[in-house]
Amino acid sequence: MSELDFSGWIGRRETRVGCIHPPQAAQIHATLGDPDAAAPVAGEVLPPLWHWCAFVPTVPTGELGRDGHPRLGGFLPPVPLQRRMWASADLRFHRPLHVGETLTRQSVIRSVDEKAGASGPMALVTVAHELHGKDGCAVEEVQNIVYLDIPDTYGPPRKRPMPKKPMLHDTVEASEVLLFRYSALTFNAHRIHIDLPYAQEVEGYPGLVVHGPLQATWLIQAAYRARGAWPEGFSFRGVHPMLLVRGESPQVDIMAEPTETGGLALYAGQAGHQCTQATATWEDPA
Repeated sequence: MSELDFSGWIGRRETRVGCIHPPQAAQIHATLGDPDAAAPVAGEVLPPLWHWCAFVPTVPTGELGRDGHPRLGGFLPPVPLQRRMWASADLRFHRPLHVGETLTRQSVIRSVDEKAGASGPMALVTVAHELHGKDGCAVEEVQNIVYLDIPDTYGPPRKRPMPKKPMLHDTVEASEVLLFRYSALTFNAHRIHIDLPYAQEVEGYPGLVVHGPLQATWLIQAAYRARGAWPEGFSFRGVHPMLLVRGESPQVDIMAEPTETGGLALYAGQAGHQCTQATATWEDPA
């Protein structure tokens, strides 16, 4: 892979226009929202991270790769590694977005870095997004996408224990239906989330993989429950695959504990170990 030159992709830009229409907001709410609350209607504020459903991939089915992702080589560089993961993101929320509002996302590839990991070659692609609504820039987001080879056997990373005495401990349940609905909301055909034979036989996972952005959504919701206000800053990163394995508990633990700077450290995990870590911050920590 080191012989390939991806410098031409650094600085590449893309602009897309999107919207969360009321019927789509109702679908997102039915999947992710508080069942005791009504879905937001036209003109009302969108909860944070719902914007991920506004800019879905719309390439023809014939232009998808074996894994269900759009083939690389357009906006994203053609990295010749077969496993793709949304590894982490850092977001700043400047002003709210609304149901039915026209949204514009400006994206730029900041870097393409080749590395040698413990399991072989890897590439890290960093993409910065600015999301604008009618009142100006609403969200700044930096995403890190990791590419790896598919290993011969499944070798998970080291397990990190969940907090023993969190200030907040909630549970949610993963299911095949939930993974399908979230994939549908984001128009994400990545087969590790919805196709068990592919996940097991091709990519070597013991079960279906729970989406990282879905876990991030659970965590930012937990931050709101803990503080009664949405955070101004939110970052997350995956540290271990969260798997839906038949015969094993589908329970997901959501935990939060305070940080020294007045924010919250958040964790989504299963079977006592962390899968996704997040940090939520408020300009006024009180």
